[in-house]
Amino acid sequence: MPIVPDTANWTWVLEKPCPACGLDASQIPFDAVADLTEDNVARWPRALDVADPAHRPNDHTWSPLEYAAHVRDVFRIFGARLELMLKQHDPLFDNWDQDATAIADRYGEQDPAVVLAELRDAGLALARDFRAVPGDACHRTGRRSDGSGFTVETLARYFIHDPVHHLAGVTGEQVTPR
Repeated sequence: MPIVPDTANWTWVLEKPCPACGLDASQIPFDAVADLTEDNVARWPRALDVADPAHRPNDHTWSPLEYAAHVRDVFRIFGARLELMLKQHDPLFDNWDQDATAIADRYGEQDPAVVLAELRDAGLALARDFRAVPGDACHRTGRRSDGSGFTVETLARYFIHDPVHHLAGVTGEQVTPR
C-alpha cells in the first residue's frame, strides 16, 4: 500500500531546528556536512538490523528498508545536484518525486544488504565530494524546480537534514553534531 505523499516544502529546516529529529541545520557549518554524512552512513546497518526491515510500523510510515533506500537515493540525487552546481552557472535541478520513485523502484522489496551497500557507497562518495568543494565555490547557486534557490553551502545544510531526520525516525535516536 502506498504511503500518502509528503508535499511539504522542507526548506524551512534552513531557518530553525526540526522538532522531530532535533537537528538545527541552520547551525551546521559547511565543513561538518561530510563528517555528518559519514556518521549517518555508519548508523544505517544497525537501523536495518531488525527481524523484518521491510515491515512498516503502521499504514502511514515507511519501513526501515524503505527509508534506507530513500536515503541512498537522497545521497545520489544530492551528489548529482552538487556536481551541477560546481559545473554550471545557477542550474535548474530536475524534479524528483521521491514518493513515485519509492513505488516505481519497489523500495520495500529490495534486498537490505544491497541497499546498505549502495547507501554506503553513495553516502561516502557524497562526503568526499563535499570535502573536495573549493572554498570559493560555496556561494555558487542552483535552483529546485519549485523555485527554491540554494548555494552550495545551503544545499549541504538542507541535504544533511534528510538522512539525519530519517535515521532518527527509524531508530528513535537523535544525532547531536559535534
